Amino acid sequence: MACMPVVNIQPGMFQSPTDQKTTWSSGICDCCEDIQICCFGFWCPCCLLCQISSDFGECFCLGLLDMFSGCIPSTSLALRSTMRERFRIQGSMCSDCAVVTFCTLCSWCQMAREMKVRRRPRVFANAPSSI
Repeated sequence: MACMPVVNIQPGMFQSPTDQKTTWSSGICDCCEDIQICCFGFWCPCCLLCQISSDFGECFCLGLLDMFSGCIPSTSLALRSTMRERFRIQGSMCSDCAVVTFCTLCSWCQMAREMKVRRRPRVFANAPSSI
């Protein structure tokens, strides 16, 4: 009598295309991609953070709380982490903490560029069908 092999199939984790993580649309040091945002962040950083907060749907003055947060800009950290989760961007809380602590202005500019890209209207063109 022949022995039948036992096949054990375990259900795998289904990952839909919407579960896939993306990357930031620009790098942390890509200030030359949008000179207007770079200059705004350099000359008036508090105004830039207030604009980012407002564009993201939070209180306009939320960014001003960073002045009272000590070593780690906690408002920027929370905003960056929330933005990363909402837009499904790869990264971790640890990387967010390092970026906002050591490259604060660059992180604000990166978030502003990301908001600009994400709210840009998408244009779809319908090509005429060939008959």
